[in-house]
Amino acid sequence: MKNYSGKLQQLLYLIISLLLVMTISIRRDGKVLGRDLKQQQEEATKTDTMTLLNDGSIRLNTTELGKDIIGYAGTVPLEITLQDGRIKSVKPLPNSETPEFFESASILLSEWDGLTLEEAQQLKVDGVSGATFTSEAIIENVQRGLQYAANNPIKESIWSDFDLSAKAIAGLIVVLLAAIVPLFVRDKRYRIAQQILNVVVLGFWCGSFLNYTSIVSYMSNGMNVVALIIPVIMLITAFVYPLFGKKLYYCTHVCPLGSLQELAGKCVKYKIKMKPTTIKYLDMFRQILWAVLMLCLWTGVWFDWIDYEPFSAFIFQSASWVVIAIAVVFVALSTVLMRPYCRFVCPTGSLFKCSQYSIPQNKKQTI
Repeated sequence: MKNYSGKLQQLLYLIISLLLVMTISIRRDGKVLGRDLKQQQEEATKTDTMTLLNDGSIRLNTTELGKDIIGYAGTVPLEITLQDGRIKSVKPLPNSETPEFFESASILLSEWDGLTLEEAQQLKVDGVSGATFTSEAIIENVQRGLQYAANNPIKESIWSDFDLSAKAIAGLIVVLLAAIVPLFVRDKRYRIAQQILNVVVLGFWCGSFLNYTSIVSYMSNGMNVVALIIPVIMLITAFVYPLFGKKLYYCTHVCPLGSLQELAGKCVKYKIKMKPTTIKYLDMFRQILWAVLMLCLWTGVWFDWIDYEPFSAFIFQSASWVVIAIAVVFVALSTVLMRPYCRFVCPTGSLFKCSQYSIPQNKKQTI
């Protein structure tokens, strides 16, 4: 029987790493994948205001929209159905109005049938004599619902979020090349070309990279896979590829900052030679630094350190001078020392290494 313990260990450490990020997002934002845990109970009692049905029609529920609209004896929530841009029907939902008053006012419910949103919003509807409060509540609920629908057009397809700009398409092509081609092509000239594309397109043009800020944000707020397709591919190379033996694939082949450091190293032939013990101590420093920084996140003592990772220097128009200075220092160091930030500092890289850790197995041992 094959030995699967190594893969199981990797999967376990990946899960642990994701749980670590989850605890940080809860500690900092109180949210996981867009779910506000502080308001979870309250959200559970709320009714969806707008829902896309299987037949393509849209159902509006004015329970929340009209909770301050009072008829004769209470609120008068409505269900408004839209189909092909027109009002298909307006139906009453359970209410506490006096039955005879509501029956008189309910003749208004068909007034908007067949109208477009614009036509319905411009329509002037008079209240029903003898049921003035109820009829006015119905009219105002309809107007609230239609205004909500006009301001929040529902998307019938997730592909409507796909960015078709030149920048987004170029970034998608480059990240796909970085994610796929190195799996099959081992050529120095291609590697240099890919690194240049990573730096220019992914880094400076698109501002796409993984760091603690982005990873915690994705965990807290969730991800629109279509709108954030480039980061999704990056996350796959960072967390999924290692399960198939491609450890640190993102750092080696995709990361714009890693690529920039390696390109800078090709500009100077002289390299500082470090003793194995020095490398060992620097690696130990990286691990201790990561543990301390993670402790800062878990305890909430210093959340802001994630804003000082040098990746955001690619977005130099909005990056702080401190971040830009840190990036410049490490890029300059990389001319004489191979990828110093990646090897001896990078907290994001340490997170990836943690998710990919596995205990060395005895080759003779079998299950």
